[in-house]
Amino acid sequence: MALTICTRFTDEYQLFEELGKGAFSVVRRCVKISSGQEYAAKIINTKKLSARDHQKLEREARICRLLKHPNIVRLHDSISEEGFHYLVFDLVTGGELFEDIVAREYYSEADASHCIQQILESVHHCHVNGIVHRDLKPENLLLASKLKGAAVKLADFGLAIEVQGDQQAWFGFAGTPGYLSPEVLRKDPYGKAVDMWACGVILYILLVGYPPFWDEDQHRLYQQIKAGAYDFPSPEWDTVTPEAKDLINKMLTINPSKRITATEALKHPWICQRSTVASMMHRQETVECLKKFNARRKLKVRLLAVLHVSIYAPQSIQPRLTLPPVFESSPHGKSHDDNFCPLRLFLSCSYLPSLLAPHTPPCSSLLCPPHFINFLLLYINRI
Repeated sequence: MALTICTRFTDEYQLFEELGKGAFSVVRRCVKISSGQEYAAKIINTKKLSARDHQKLEREARICRLLKHPNIVRLHDSISEEGFHYLVFDLVTGGELFEDIVAREYYSEADASHCIQQILESVHHCHVNGIVHRDLKPENLLLASKLKGAAVKLADFGLAIEVQGDQQAWFGFAGTPGYLSPEVLRKDPYGKAVDMWACGVILYILLVGYPPFWDEDQHRLYQQIKAGAYDFPSPEWDTVTPEAKDLINKMLTINPSKRITATEALKHPWICQRSTVASMMHRQETVECLKKFNARRKLKVRLLAVLHVSIYAPQSIQPRLTLPPVFESSPHGKSHDDNFCPLRLFLSCSYLPSLLAPHTPPCSSLLCPPHFINFLLLYINRI
């Protein structure tokens, strides 16, 4: 991989459609002019970055340059220009792993074993190279293509850190609530073991379609995690092999020094003897639960985006969507503030009816921006 400083991005690549967007960046498909090869370009607006954000960007690029593995989204080029920085990655077209699973006609414990093996291979490569990902979660597990059997790819190293050997230190509070390890929540020194805890959470979800730790109150969720308070309830866990449960227990060990490592996990019988140990039975209930789990994840991302727009975006650039008729006027016959566009974005979410309908306040109360924002804050924690 080349690190290009003087070359202009547009001299080397041609940009095409947008693939995604973040607070300070946009991802677009691009083609290398000299070869015709397709990539994904992450374009960061460096004019909006603080000095600390610049350091994080440099760290992300440095880490991604180091990692070359078939189960990791690879960085091919890094180009810095006035006001913008371009990171050119593999173009992965298969979407999220969890979305692919629910679309399959057949999904078994053995399939889950194969998935987590690829995730562990990527984590092992990170750890061997002194990298801790710190944000392992379903959104960062992608598929290389839409072809059957496509490789799982670990993505998004924005929170990743560099460590020396088995170094333990307080590197700051980082990650996603349901996947945080006990030592991070206790604000203890931590290291590579935090990734293995997250792998345990992911494996649990892969087997039954819901997470081991959940509570609508974040404080209670964190108490569960710190206590390691999970179980294997009937009937869904009755058909899971003891070996699978054993690997989860070893990953979700509270004491990080006793937690299984990526190297050890790859040697676990449920992984390396999959054909004789893991069950081949189709897990339809897991698929159904995973569909609901995916819907909640997507809704939460949508709500967080709406909240960001509600609080920070100027009215002139807020998205304008069509409201259902019931929301077009207030109970008194007067139109609500048409500029309050986040409400439109919120109501366009197709997941709302089944997930929030029992708890949604009267329509009229949502037309007031402060009430709307409070509503979002409340239900983001409940999802």
